[in-house]
Amino acid sequence: MCIRDSAYLRVVAQPSDDLAFERIFNVPKRGLGDATMQQFTQAARAQGTSLMAAARLLIETDELKPRPRSTVREMIQSFDRWRALLDNMPHAELAETVLDESGYTAMWQADKSIEAPGRLENLKELVQALSGFENLGGFLEHVSLVMDAEQGPDDDMVNIMTMHAAKGLEFDTVFLPGWEEGLFPSQRTLDESGNAGLEEERRLAYVGITRARERAFISAAANRRIYNQYQSSLPSRFIEELPESHVEREAAPGLYQGNRFDYQSYNAYGGGVPRSNEPGGGFASGDYRSLGERRAAAQRAQPTIIAKADKIMVSAAAPSHFAVGERVFHQKFGYGSVRVIEGNKLTVEFEKAGEKKVIDTFVEKAE
Repeated sequence: MCIRDSAYLRVVAQPSDDLAFERIFNVPKRGLGDATMQQFTQAARAQGTSLMAAARLLIETDELKPRPRSTVREMIQSFDRWRALLDNMPHAELAETVLDESGYTAMWQADKSIEAPGRLENLKELVQALSGFENLGGFLEHVSLVMDAEQGPDDDMVNIMTMHAAKGLEFDTVFLPGWEEGLFPSQRTLDESGNAGLEEERRLAYVGITRARERAFISAAANRRIYNQYQSSLPSRFIEELPESHVEREAAPGLYQGNRFDYQSYNAYGGGVPRSNEPGGGFASGDYRSLGERRAAAQRAQPTIIAKADKIMVSAAAPSHFAVGERVFHQKFGYGSVRVIEGNKLTVEFEKAGEKKVIDTFVEKAE
């Protein structure tokens, strides 16, 4: 998954994430260039705030030209609207809404480069991956951990990537989780593209399996928690297509008869009903760990606390060091006199530019 693909979601959940904000403030193209970002950066440093908070401050002044000011205001309003949906909309659905309404998905749909199809698939996989997390914050924390691991020293480690991103790479051991009907092959792909979509998913399965030099572990879950509810699932049809002579199966007793999945045993075993509160309770075919090993892992697992914090930026409470009537100089508007002071915003009557609202850190006392 490309880092930028999740940057919109990072800004929604964490408005003070300056790196994510820089990545998407002009993606898709909005007519906001380096000059606009430079103003954001200057204001953020002067006020000791995030880039998003600086942008909020600048749109209330005349520092930005009318067109970029209107564009930035609309962008901030969109983020405010998406953020208001965090607690009321399933996070996977919210991600689709953000990617669609921002124009990010449409940008790649209109792109004719060789990279575009893979990026669109990455977006689908991003939305699907969200379903495996309790909330958006948990998913973003997971992405951060993956990024940290990728940037760490070249020691023994686990590489986590999409099957698209794995094309051309090989590893001694490969783990392929989530091979379930509706997840892989994706139901959305089947609905949109029919048999052509199914064949593309089958080719992707081949790519995933052939990344392994020695061992490939393929797993599926009988019950998966989606939107805080357990939903039953069946093993992917691609598992059934694997040659029996090359496969060693480890599953709950009775779930497999020869090389075929026993759906009657699956229902009796608890398909659709979680067997316990243990992670992965009621697992099905292809899981490389035994039930005893999974229970032992559950006993060793530590609870995870996921919290969300908001950083609220306000105008400076301290009085401005300028005074009404004082003569000031602005790099863009020239010389003028202070008429009104509102926190850290000044209304200045400039000699050539007329009356303008500016941030006090953008002007200096005239000699």
